[in-house]
Amino acid sequence: MSVNRFVRLFSRLQRHINTRTSCRVTSGCNLLLRQHQASSVVCCRNVSSNSSKSNPPDTSLFVPVSLKTDTLDDGSVGAELTQPLDKSELLKMLNRFYKRKEMQKLAADQGLDACLFHQTFISFRKYVLEMTSLPADLHIILNDICCGAGHTDDIFPYFLRHAKQIFPMLDCMDDLRKISDLRVPANWYPEARAIQRKVIFHAGPTNSGKTYHAIQRYLAAQSGVYCGPLKLLAHEIFERSNSASVPCDLVTGEERTFVDPEGRAAGHVACTIEMCSVSTPYEVAVIDEIQMIRDPSRGWAWTRALLGLCAEEIHVCGEPAAVDFIRELMYTTGEEVEVHNYERLTPFSILNHAVESLDNLRPGDCIVCFSKNDIYSISRQIEARGLECAVIYGSLPPGTKLSQAKKFNDPDDPCKILVATDAIGMGLNLSIKRIIFNSIVKPNVNEKGEKQMETISTSQALQIAGRAGRFSSVFKEGEVTTMHRDDLPVLKEILSRSVDPIKTAGLHPTAEQIEMFAYHLPDATLSNLVDIFVSLSQVDGMYFVCNIDDFKFLADMIQHIPLNLRSRYVFCTAPINKKQPFVCTSFLKFARQFSRDEPLTFNWVCRHIGWPVAAPKNIKDLVHLEAVHDVLDLYLWLSYRFMDMLPDTASIREIQRELDDVIQTGVRNITRLIRATDPNITDPLQTHGNSLDQAGNSRKDTGSTFLTKGKGQRGPEGRIDSSLASRLVRDGLLTPDLLKQLQREWSQSSSQSALLSEQTNKNSKGKRKKK
Repeated sequence: MSVNRFVRLFSRLQRHINTRTSCRVTSGCNLLLRQHQASSVVCCRNVSSNSSKSNPPDTSLFVPVSLKTDTLDDGSVGAELTQPLDKSELLKMLNRFYKRKEMQKLAADQGLDACLFHQTFISFRKYVLEMTSLPADLHIILNDICCGAGHTDDIFPYFLRHAKQIFPMLDCMDDLRKISDLRVPANWYPEARAIQRKVIFHAGPTNSGKTYHAIQRYLAAQSGVYCGPLKLLAHEIFERSNSASVPCDLVTGEERTFVDPEGRAAGHVACTIEMCSVSTPYEVAVIDEIQMIRDPSRGWAWTRALLGLCAEEIHVCGEPAAVDFIRELMYTTGEEVEVHNYERLTPFSILNHAVESLDNLRPGDCIVCFSKNDIYSISRQIEARGLECAVIYGSLPPGTKLSQAKKFNDPDDPCKILVATDAIGMGLNLSIKRIIFNSIVKPNVNEKGEKQMETISTSQALQIAGRAGRFSSVFKEGEVTTMHRDDLPVLKEILSRSVDPIKTAGLHPTAEQIEMFAYHLPDATLSNLVDIFVSLSQVDGMYFVCNIDDFKFLADMIQHIPLNLRSRYVFCTAPINKKQPFVCTSFLKFARQFSRDEPLTFNWVCRHIGWPVAAPKNIKDLVHLEAVHDVLDLYLWLSYRFMDMLPDTASIREIQRELDDVIQTGVRNITRLIRATDPNITDPLQTHGNSLDQAGNSRKDTGSTFLTKGKGQRGPEGRIDSSLASRLVRDGLLTPDLLKQLQREWSQSSSQSALLSEQTNKNSKGKRKKK
């Protein structure tokens, strides 16, 4: 090698000299240990000064970044200064390094636990063995070790450098912890903290008038905001306020209605709780159903409203079980809580007997189910008995729910039975005499996002049972029972318990916090960012981080679509049901069209949903129309966040109203739709309480078969009964009583025919004998 070439190489290598000389085992490792011990002391001081100790991160969430394998600036300087490396010797040396307990401990001190240490080693080994040319400093140190001029431990600084390249969060862990520190959420709302708010808690069971008193104060104020859990509740307050000559706007995720023709904001607004403004000043704010602050998915919205609303008076309505917690929560803001207690206006009693058979239904009954299949099955069996019933469940459009409620409440309408899910627990005024629990077990999602079947809680049972005998209904006393005999003692025991006190409130990462995370971790996916945020988040004992599974599901679905982070975050907060394939497909198409910077026009949406739609012919068609309604809701929801890209809000809302009418018609004919879906489902002739045996005699059923689900009832020989009589009863064209009468008349007619035939035969025989 020439002298000039050597000088040039040496000058390019100067920046590596200090690194190499500090890599000896006797100095480098000790130096790192001393640095770690010093940082540990500082860390311990910081932890001791905080009220909560930070949790170690869940390193299984750390996804390694792929390193570029482009040609290095150093070229092959290391090889020119030393010699090419023997790959087999390198592999042996790296394996010795991996097995060194001292290196594993040193790595743990630098934030590399066993999982990260292993992942880093796999990546580092692949990098060293597969790269055509290594950085000069790394090449030289590896060569020294292979030649016996260095120690295996000298690899550690380069190993750590590689770890920080593939796991960039290791270099900014302190910053990430600060961003995800959720221990003092009251400080997130400086505008609310700048005023001394008066907090009034209206505590009482359902139908106690607590919300009524809060709304009276809301209507009397110069300005106010009502925050409710449902669109129906917000709409009810919107109408009540305007009927009382108090101009009020309506704001939900999918709707903005201004009473002023020119679009100026009114002094009052009724909104769903997620949509409340924490920057607009009000005289009075009403937060309804405050016990939902502990909801695993939506609790964050109640926490945000309670801590952040800028109102002189905050009126909170909810269960007494939330009083102590809200009082404690308000201590963190320096605000005291004034409690007003209310008793139920009308009593309800728990009956000592179960209904057991649909034949025992009475006007004013409401059968509460926790699955849509039970809704379909029971409603058909009721109508097969010659009774009309209304149907209400969660996925129905709001207009259809109101239509069915009006049908049930109308004293002049022949519909006197209601079949519903627990969707009736909030937001609908219904004239119910008796609540009948078809089941006391329902699917729930816990704080970890896991779905499980659980017996309903005391709070849920009281919320549903409280709909019986409401003060505003024609029934001044309510009754509660079960459909099945075995469920009744369990329900009594549930209702006899005191409601579990609320102990925690939900929180949720904001878009700003996720953006700060993304600044430090630019290569991480949105789903991974949220995972790491939750893993690093620090909350005190009063809070928990809400379940983000739905958010992550949507984030993963559109990860491949090029969107900026803020738009991606907004799309992922859209309230859609991930169990509906058509809605998920539409969501994906919306995001893809948006990413192309192409507007989502009315004609484009109509082509996608197949508008105009046909009237449903069976239950499958009805479920699809409900999904189409949700897709239109998704369009409206996005249109208020991206107005330029979704410009045809008025046209979409118009066809949504038409679709609501189509769905209402389908629900009114739900029995016919069920029959068209499966003509053999549950034969009421075989399953009603006093059914008939094959001889036409009355027999008492056991009370356990009238809700049997299947493809049909089988007779003694295992065949499906498809006689004309059974089909007429099943289709609701013939009642069991009429069938009995027809059978008696048929039996009499048959007896007379038999006598006549016998007499005719005798006469014929006599004539033959004479011949």
